[in-house]
Amino acid sequence: MTDIEARLHRLEDRAALDDLTVRYFLAADGDDLAGLGACFTDDATFASSGVVNATGRQHIQDFIAASRAHMGLSVHTPVFGLYSFPAKGHASGLIGAHLELVLAGQSLFGVVRYQDEYARTVDGWRIARRDMRTVHIAPWAEVGDTLK
Repeated sequence: MTDIEARLHRLEDRAALDDLTVRYFLAADGDDLAGLGACFTDDATFASSGVVNATGRQHIQDFIAASRAHMGLSVHTPVFGLYSFPAKGHASGLIGAHLELVLAGQSLFGVVRYQDEYARTVDGWRIARRDMRTVHIAPWAEVGDTLK
């Protein structure tokens, strides 16, 4: 493979990972559990602030479904994706996002970062490990005071 082909391939991989992020967010916001599951490898893990919540695609879907049962509307908005490719077929990523959601009848604004590991499968790039880190979350009416 030439240098240009390798660079083009890397750009295509980055675009595919950005698309994966958007598919995940749209599936989450639409309560599309099958769509969420399709974003993960069969043996993926999902963690929150370093604590593993679920391992395996079906368990991740079940965990997210249970979490979303307490939520109303949500809107995930990706802000950035920073990727590295340590080995062929593997990637690491840091995804930054804004999150608006309704929880217990209260409208909240949040900032999250996803620390991800990805694997290329026969179906394309999938999330192999996701650790969701909450950077900030507060009721909309308090955001101006809580971000000081």
